[in-house]
Amino acid sequence: MSDQAPVRQYNKLSLIRDGRLLTITMNRAELMNAVNLEMLQELADVFTYAAQDMDSDVVVLTGAGRAFSAGGDLEHIEGNAANPENFEYEARLAKQIVFSMLDMEKPLICRMNGHAVGLGATLALMCDVIFAADTAKIGDPHVALGLVAGDGGAAIWPQRIGFGRAKEFLMTGDLLTAAKAEEIGLINHCVAAENLDAEVSAFCDRMLNGATKAIRWTKVLINQELKRIVHNVLDTGLAYEGLSAHSADHREGVRALQEKRKPVFGQKPEPKSGL
Repeated sequence: MSDQAPVRQYNKLSLIRDGRLLTITMNRAELMNAVNLEMLQELADVFTYAAQDMDSDVVVLTGAGRAFSAGGDLEHIEGNAANPENFEYEARLAKQIVFSMLDMEKPLICRMNGHAVGLGATLALMCDVIFAADTAKIGDPHVALGLVAGDGGAAIWPQRIGFGRAKEFLMTGDLLTAAKAEEIGLINHCVAAENLDAEVSAFCDRMLNGATKAIRWTKVLINQELKRIVHNVLDTGLAYEGLSAHSADHREGVRALQEKRKPVFGQKPEPKSGL
């Protein structure tokens, strides 16, 4: 009989421990693992839990079904557009997610089984090593909704691919194929979809059979400078994203998404009539 403690239970996340490997699965497959408030709250907790889990040494983050994560849930985005004052609370959750990922000493491996978009891309890129199926795409189209990519994108993309490329992809919001993402160094490995599990498993086995403390402390050392950069950029980014959440362009971006059309940005509001 195993003497391991049972894993913590969540509503929108599924945790499975296999030996010393802990797998965290975003579990809203029917909505491509889009992040609503409940999932955001659970993501703000789960990496701290995983870091403190005495029965695991390596952590995998993945998505259920055909997507890794489509980013923000449309209904949730619509609600926030109507109530931008909610942003302050969610900004604190975003910081908890990012820094709990970077603070975790255990190797955190991304199994990018499908598209990783917006916050989904940030979750993937904050992992230590990323394996993506060749059918997947990754991108951060905050600008398509009239928002600043402030919840981590502007912090992590330049560290992976440099400022020039990061500016191009964050200012356009374009999605990259996994093959292109590997080519430019945004992700580590693009592999055939049918080989994804085997590739992730082989790498995790290597981590599990390695010198645990040396591996962990090497990650800690590398993350020292990364955390300093991310902390500086994330606070400013969230502030700018909060400002953009109050903008007419954001409201237009959400309306266009609802109406399934291309947004028309830069429209000036009608002047108010009055005496």
